Amino acid sequence: MPKSKLSQWDALQLESLKALGWSNELIIERVISGDLPKDDSKFQFDYAGLRAVAADEPDTFKSAVANGYQIKYNTIRGIHSWIFVALKQDAELILEPGAEAVAASLTETEATALANVLSFGWALTVEDGAAADADGRTAYRVAPAGQ
Repeated sequence: MPKSKLSQWDALQLESLKALGWSNELIIERVISGDLPKDDSKFQFDYAGLRAVAADEPDTFKSAVANGYQIKYNTIRGIHSWIFVALKQDAELILEPGAEAVAASLTETEATALANVLSFGWALTVEDGAAADADGRTAYRVAPAGQ
């Protein structure tokens, strides 16, 4: 079964709710009912987009929460934000023209989670010569595929 697709903004909102430690069932219930917290993060999520997906495409929303999702279209800054919200890491944002990328030190589990949500056209690769450190983290780079 193909993964549900979410917009980058909706994915960030969903990850912010997951970070609260709520069960999948509670996330679904609270988004549908509109009983959502005030977000004081730098993103100031109001969850309107996520509520719209839950109302307009309930199967897509429920599947995204329970089974994961793929982002429809990523931007370099959006990938950086996803790593910040979902993995609680302030990755390095590289905006050099022609070499745009996000660099992050990830565990294998985190790298798999990130690779699974990236939209078409992006690649997650291990930095040349990188090896896992004592904490099991390896240097990765997310960049446009073929770059």
